[in-house]
Amino acid sequence: MTRDDLTLVLGGSGKTGSRVARLLTGRGLPVRIGSRSGGVPFDWTDPATWAPALEGARAVYIAYYTDLAAPEAPDVIGAFAELAVASGARRLVLLSGRGEQGAEACEKAVARSGADWTVLRASWFAQNFSEGYLLEPVVAGEVALPVFEVGEPFVDAADIAEVAAAVLTQHGHTGRTYELTGPRLLTFADAVATIAEATGRDISFVYVPADDYAAGPAADGVPDEVTALLMYLFTTVLDGRGSYLGDGVQQVLGRPARDFTAYAHGTAATGIWTDKATDRGAA
Repeated sequence: MTRDDLTLVLGGSGKTGSRVARLLTGRGLPVRIGSRSGGVPFDWTDPATWAPALEGARAVYIAYYTDLAAPEAPDVIGAFAELAVASGARRLVLLSGRGEQGAEACEKAVARSGADWTVLRASWFAQNFSEGYLLEPVVAGEVALPVFEVGEPFVDAADIAEVAAAVLTQHGHTGRTYELTGPRLLTFADAVATIAEATGRDISFVYVPADDYAAGPAADGVPDEVTALLMYLFTTVLDGRGSYLGDGVQQVLGRPARDFTAYAHGTAATGIWTDKATDRGAA
């Protein structure tokens, strides 16, 4: 790629995509954000939006919404990858999961497109506690999940983004699959305890049976398919299959992955877990 080559960043307003976009633009590289609210709108459910978003792009960072575990994901991503290559985008970088059949099917779909592909298999994002659906439970002081003593190597989204920016712009990564994880295994209880220590707040972790947990989203009006996806992630993906460390960050960046403790203290310093808790208490 040259400095004039455009990169399309799908999920450009999400946890990893927004960081990838900032890194590339910070280096003076042209970037197009692929999202429904982008300047050139992109919507996975509307293939008519794909070609305009791909126009002029030579590389694409693919982050699929809602999740690669969704039943339709392999077909949708395969169709998009084929169109991307036909449109002139040679380099495709797929954000994938670890040990998920759906994710592996999506990886194969991208490879079949004929692109110069790279796969980033990421573990559970640390930022789910601060930029995702676990933020409110942390702020409320209790995180209740249907996950017991399963170790997870939580990965910092900043590490994923740095790796993605590297493989999007450098040679030597075609046909490679990188396992992106943090440097150690923690249970969700360990992670919550680390956040509690970093904030100086009393935040507890509570295990709840899967059926009881599923009843919560349903009562809140969450669509059945979204609830089913959440339950698949918690009861299948987090069954211990991902309880091992990967060295993808070290391979690509030449440095160790960031530890969850560093993430917790850095995020606590922003006040997101304490200011919101104070506002809640004052309400």
